[in-house]
Amino acid sequence: MSDSRVPRRRRFLVCEPRHFAVQYAINPWMHPDRPVDVDLAGEQWQALIRAYRAHGHTVESVEPVPGLPDMVFAANAAVVVEGRVFGSLFHAPERRPESVPYETWFKAAGYDVYRPESVCEGEGDLVPAGRYILAGTGFRTTRQAHREVQEFFGVPVIGLTLVDPYFYHLDTALFVLEDEGDGNDGNDGNIVYYPDAFSPGSREVLARLYPDAVLATRQDALAFGLNSVSDGRHVFISPGATALAGRLAERGYVPVPVDLSEFRKAGGGIKCCTQEIRS
Repeated sequence: MSDSRVPRRRRFLVCEPRHFAVQYAINPWMHPDRPVDVDLAGEQWQALIRAYRAHGHTVESVEPVPGLPDMVFAANAAVVVEGRVFGSLFHAPERRPESVPYETWFKAAGYDVYRPESVCEGEGDLVPAGRYILAGTGFRTTRQAHREVQEFFGVPVIGLTLVDPYFYHLDTALFVLEDEGDGNDGNDGNIVYYPDAFSPGSREVLARLYPDAVLATRQDALAFGLNSVSDGRHVFISPGATALAGRLAERGYVPVPVDLSEFRKAGGGIKCCTQEIRS
């Protein structure tokens, strides 16, 4: 069955974890008294980049800035749809300066960048999914930002409320397996998510929109199995999410385990480190 899944080449923007550290606590995963192994983090990050390139994806980098330890989490800096860039306005004051180097990179690459007026954390809470943008709120990105996103892209935005502080961003509780443009037969888009990360009404919305979604357990989610990246065939996933990887394989996907355990100390994983540039 996996042979029928068609991968689509992606273009990713990343940032080397040269200055990665846990210097403050803005989510339940972060404990400044637990030191980060910077060398190990660098090795794990390089393994992710190698995995992307080995599967045919393009990877470009933003230069890391001293004093911005979370800049490695490139997904939070923007969301890009059809070559249009919606920037970020971070909730935590410590992260707000990260927007500038990313905006500078996009402008140098020839993009205009929209600066949001409301708190918005890029692909952390904004997940393009075919005809929709799925948008998280509850801990970081505000509902006002959802309205800005819809006005900017002209794409229907589906607001989803997150209720568990361990899953403070949408990309820790949900990822897109394949969207309408992936070219898989009979595909109208599908997702993976952890239901208990969402409010009851949001769970109902997801069940209506994605009746064939793959559901993850709390164990999968705590292993950062929902912070994954899919190209429509290969799913770059935390090796700790073994049950979820098995369910994906049953559906015909090919799990590609990549260990980013050092980044979990800051509440991040594969997707957090990966900004997709959708041309």
